[in-house]
Amino acid sequence: MTTNGGFQPVFCTIVPPHVLDRLARHEDPALSGPARRSLEHDAYQRTKRRLTTVIGASAVAPPAGAAADQPHRTVYDAEHTQDLPGTKVREEGSDPGSDASVNRAYAGLGATFELYLKAYGRHSIDDRGMPLDATVHFGENYDNAFWNGEQMVFGDGDNEVFLDFTIPVDVIGHELTHGVTQHTANLEYYGQSGALNESVSDVFGSLIKQYTLGQTAAEADWLIGAGLLAPRVTGVALRSMKAPGTAYDDDVLGKDPQPAKMEDYVRTGRDNGGVHINSGIPNHAFYLAATALGGYAWEKAGQIWYDVLTGGELKEDAMFADFATLTVKAARERYGAGGELQAVQKAWEQVGVRTL
Repeated sequence: MTTNGGFQPVFCTIVPPHVLDRLARHEDPALSGPARRSLEHDAYQRTKRRLTTVIGASAVAPPAGAAADQPHRTVYDAEHTQDLPGTKVREEGSDPGSDASVNRAYAGLGATFELYLKAYGRHSIDDRGMPLDATVHFGENYDNAFWNGEQMVFGDGDNEVFLDFTIPVDVIGHELTHGVTQHTANLEYYGQSGALNESVSDVFGSLIKQYTLGQTAAEADWLIGAGLLAPRVTGVALRSMKAPGTAYDDDVLGKDPQPAKMEDYVRTGRDNGGVHINSGIPNHAFYLAATALGGYAWEKAGQIWYDVLTGGELKEDAMFADFATLTVKAARERYGAGGELQAVQKAWEQVGVRTL
């Protein structure tokens, strides 16, 4: 269940619309064609998500007798169609096959389940053992991955700008975390609350990668989508939590538009009020807090952010200052008036977000 008045599942993609919009206008059809088709796919899925929300979707229950502390994963193959979920190709406990996309999706679902269980005692996306379903090979050269409120979907990319979307485990963790937000704080997907929705997914997506690799905050690259960009692209990832605005600077994609501080906040009517752009500000605050605390970022900084997401006080239309204030409160309640509290307070101060 949600903490705030019922489900409002949204259609969330890892590649921002402004990136695909730019590609769709390119004169090279090898670049513009896949981007245009991807935007069409996204528009269709977004409408479908909205209709499902209005009509109501039945809850997905775990299989009878399934252990709450074990994942229940199923991976499907859309075979380059838009039909979901597709043909079942791997289920929980089965051996890896020859399809690397299937194997990566399966592993990424498991890594996400494990981080939430081991670090925070959460039993799957809804904390009730919800099955984790994913579909690979969606569409033709589809340049995105998304959570549709019920499952994960991965495109193969166009191999010109984007590679297979199952490659970065943080992309899988990011999208599944939209499901966690859907079942907890249920943040509205517009403006600052939407940017917080995106930031929370980046935070836990990064933590899932760090957990999987056994990395400390100092060792992590703090990139979202590293390994996703094709060799021709001048860039390293979709976003950087360490240095927002530096993930790419490319003649095709343009320059990463994310700000790191409130003084550079972008006011726009596109992308639901810039949810993928302004998320750089709370992303950077988390990076600053986590690196100041040191060690494994999921243990303290991640715990504080998780406490806020699931604590019941975060409103659906929360602003950055509301979220920041609650992280300060959560740090004080869990750790007292020591270094943890000071690290969180300083992080928000450094990005220009006032705590109330």
